[in-house]
Parts: sequence; structure tokens; C-alpha cells
Amino acid sequence: MSDEPASHPLSFTVDEASVGARVDAVLAELAGVSRAQVKRWIDAGRVRVGDEPVRASRKLALGESIEATPLEPVAMTLEPEAIPLDVLFEDAHLIVIDKPAGLVVHPAPGHPKGTLVNALLHHCEDLAGIGGVLRPGIVHRLDRGTSGVLVAAKDDQTHQGLSVQFAEHSIERRYRTLVRGLPRADEGRIDRPIGRHPRDRKRMSVEAKAGKASATNWRVRRRFREAMTSELEIRPETGRTHQIRVHLSSAGLPLVGDTIYGRARGHDAALGRPALHAAHLGFEHPATGRRLRFESPLPDDLIEWIADLGPEEVVPE
Repeated sequence: MSDEPASHPLSFTVDEASVGARVDAVLAELAGVSRAQVKRWIDAGRVRVGDEPVRASRKLALGESIEATPLEPVAMTLEPEAIPLDVLFEDAHLIVIDKPAGLVVHPAPGHPKGTLVNALLHHCEDLAGIGGVLRPGIVHRLDRGTSGVLVAAKDDQTHQGLSVQFAEHSIERRYRTLVRGLPRADEGRIDRPIGRHPRDRKRMSVEAKAGKASATNWRVRRRFREAMTSELEIRPETGRTHQIRVHLSSAGLPLVGDTIYGRARGHDAALGRPALHAAHLGFEHPATGRRLRFESPLPDDLIEWIADLGPEEVVPE
């Protein structure tokens, strides 16, 4: 493909949450693409703030307008693959699936095949270039070990519309998880910035020097006292990398099966993944304006795990 301007320019207005932030970081989050991709747009002179070309490090002020004309994506090398998908909803603009644990969302070095993107390319056939070369259609992601509801876009305008909702935190998201520990309170809120771990760059941490504001609400659904385990419902206010795992671990409530932040050993490690499930996703359809909500029940591996925890104490809502 050529480097001619894409057919759908992007336009955003800087809100209070983005004041003082770099234009490349803000635009990447709002457009749902990588900062490297935004950098290419900037270097090509296709990003303007107040009608003026900008540098990637340019800091933003309240009310300024960001205009971006993305480059057409380069030819894709990804191959469509006939990977079965559990489709909850689909129309001409977007698709909602129930992702199984173990399925990687988008390709990465060392993992170019067998991903949700490969499956979507086969299922939808028309995603090339939407949202970036390696992430066509992807608006948000779930970790490889996380199961549950995920939405992908089929056209640029839908991708932009969903990306804005995620950036503005207007998306309804609820997770269910199993943690080691018995919280004394029935509910709580963790408000701690998250950034790269100061010593291990592959991990995230609340100890980072330049962490981003992050907030996670939790509520106890059930306690299993004999197993010293609780089932929590999680409502994240923000969407940082590994946010739920990092926040709960920092509060002394590591996820069952989490070998990175929970240091799971033996029986816990046998689960094979962090016990985290995206149970609910709600958003406004960018094309129709209709409010859509989707639910995903606990998968079999977590149901079987819970069955071995012994007597339960249900906490009323």
C-alpha cells in the first residue's frame, strides 16, 4: 500500500485528564494504536495541534484540538487462520467474542500465529489496516491468560468511536477473579499509580517513579474460609497494563494462578493462568448509538477450581 493519507482523519479535544501530557502518548491512547505508529504520523507531518505541526514530546493544554491524518498501513504479512470463535454479537461495524484463556489477542515477536487477530482476519475478511498493521480491528486487549468478553472493530470510524470510549473510561467493565486472602471489608477501592517496575521492565508496579493514575474497585462475592480464598467482582476505572493483577497483589490479595504478581506455586500454579475473567462489557455502538451489554459466565476451569474450595459464604449485594 502507498503512504497516501487514510480516508478517515482523526479529531480529538484535550480534556483535563490529558493536560500536560505528551501529544504522542495521548493520541496513541485515544486512537487505540501504538506510540510508535503515532510517531510515524508525526514524523510525516500528519499530526497537528491548533493547526500547527508538532513534535512527539509536545505537551498539551486544556481545550486544544488534535488533528491526525493516519498513513495508510503497509502491506500486511499476517495470515488468516480458521481458529474457532465464540461470537456473542456481530454486525457490519463490530464483533464481540467470548475469548478463551490461552488465546493471545494480537501478534508479537515470537508469536506471529494462532492469535485472535489471525482468527478475526479469517472470520471477517475485511479488517486489513483497521487499527494498525499488527492489530487490525483490536480496540482493547485481554491478557493471554484472561478469559471473557472482548470487542473488535470492523471499520475505522467504529475503531475510533470505541477507542474514545475506552480512553474516556465510559466503557462498562466487570471482572470476576479468585484471590488468595479473606478481605475484612466487603468492598474497597485501590487508587495507586501504575508504571513499569523499576528493576524488571517486563512487569508493572505501583512502585514506578512515573506511574499513571490507576483506580480499581472491588467487591467480595464469596469467601471460602477453609481455602483462604475469595471471589471478587472487579470494576476498573482505568485500563492500565496488568492493572487488576498489580493492584490486588499490592493490597495483599494476589490472584490465584498468577505466577508473576502472585508468585503462585504448586497447586495454584497448576491452574495454568491467573484466575481472571472479563464477565461484563457494555458500550455505546459508535454507528447506531445503541447501548450494548454482554455477559460471559465463568469458564469451566474456574468453575472446577471453585468446586474444590470447600464451603462458601455468599456476600449479599
